[in-house]
Amino acid sequence: MSDLFSAAAEDRLRQQAPLAARLRPRTLDDVVGQEHLVGAGKPLRRLVEQDRLTSAIFWGPPGTGKPTLALAVAGSTKRAFEQLSAVTAGVKDVREVIERARHRLGEQGRGTILFLDEIHRFSKSQQDALLPAVEDGTLTLIGATTENPFFEVNAPLRSRSTLFRLEPLRHDDIVTLIHRGLQAEGRRAADDAVAYLADRAGGDGRQVLTALEVACALSHPDVVTLEHVEAALGTSALRYGRDDHYDVVSAFIKSMRGSDPQAAVYYLARMLEAGEDARFIARRMIIFASEDIGMADPQSLLVAVAASQALDHVGLPEAQLNLSQAAIHLATAPKSNRAALAIWNARSDVQAGAVGEVPPHLRDAHYQGAQVVGHGVGYDYPHDHPDGWVAQQYLPTEQLDKRYYEPTSHGNEARVAQRMDERREEGTG
Repeated sequence: MSDLFSAAAEDRLRQQAPLAARLRPRTLDDVVGQEHLVGAGKPLRRLVEQDRLTSAIFWGPPGTGKPTLALAVAGSTKRAFEQLSAVTAGVKDVREVIERARHRLGEQGRGTILFLDEIHRFSKSQQDALLPAVEDGTLTLIGATTENPFFEVNAPLRSRSTLFRLEPLRHDDIVTLIHRGLQAEGRRAADDAVAYLADRAGGDGRQVLTALEVACALSHPDVVTLEHVEAALGTSALRYGRDDHYDVVSAFIKSMRGSDPQAAVYYLARMLEAGEDARFIARRMIIFASEDIGMADPQSLLVAVAASQALDHVGLPEAQLNLSQAAIHLATAPKSNRAALAIWNARSDVQAGAVGEVPPHLRDAHYQGAQVVGHGVGYDYPHDHPDGWVAQQYLPTEQLDKRYYEPTSHGNEARVAQRMDERREEGTG
């Protein structure tokens, strides 16, 4: 009788759960997106199909389906599935899961998958508590994190896990998800409503399903329209389709490149009002700072990165102030693309086969016998000289005539150019 009531309660909870939870797949075949991991013959699918999956870390932006994928993995194997969140769980909870896994393995011969969401929130000692069970195979750990696991997951635990990087969902994947959501809700939607919702998703599947659920509630019992989606997202549907996305972003970049702060702020406003992903805007400004400004104003890269970090810290709408400040700084800064040209030209040479020998005096000499083969012999340590600089050969002999970086006379780069000219004259004098 108890089992009967428990099953009924679980069924009721499943029906009342948010749309994103109701649509979570049961097997890998149900997963939307992440083809590089779960497509035919791809790494994660092969490991799961052979039941050879060892501990893993799912790493990616919010809304890319890390818990969803963990559930699909569990549904595709014969192992038991346990789930904890590092936000609420402690060492005691971990030990209880491990104890149950040991009993299960001993009594039934059945392995256990522990899915630990937000694993980066676990302290070092909490992560260490998992190690023995992971090492001896009692548990197969699947950790999920939005943070770089090389910084946030303990090295011993990370070294025993396979890292799988999840990517933001593609536009077509989002459309598929929307249609699945409409089917689950038993509803229909206008084409422009679906298109607008997909365009505003920013690769975040959970966000788009949450917005769709709200839109369905607002439209009940009628067809979901653009007006309902606008209300659910809290944004106005300015004319901003996929073509507008590329056109406005292009105009934004070219306005900053053309040193017009008025136009740069205008196009920034267009993107924000249309619901463009602010993280995308911030990434474009970081790239612009090095590609179009570079050494003419090195501070610009710091400003762009700071704006991106501010966006993560305070979010919109407040972060519009940081994005605006950064856009104005980048637009009014002196311009130079010479740092970008330097790496593009250098890589082009290397790809074309210009791989000369490292001069002997620059080679590693930190091992016994290096001097016997001439490695490091004759190297002149720049800090031994008053100016911290000495004329000596650095490029391979085959590339001695190459000038990958040629500074302009713009902004700070003028001083760089003067310093390089003076050293060139000293080196040839």
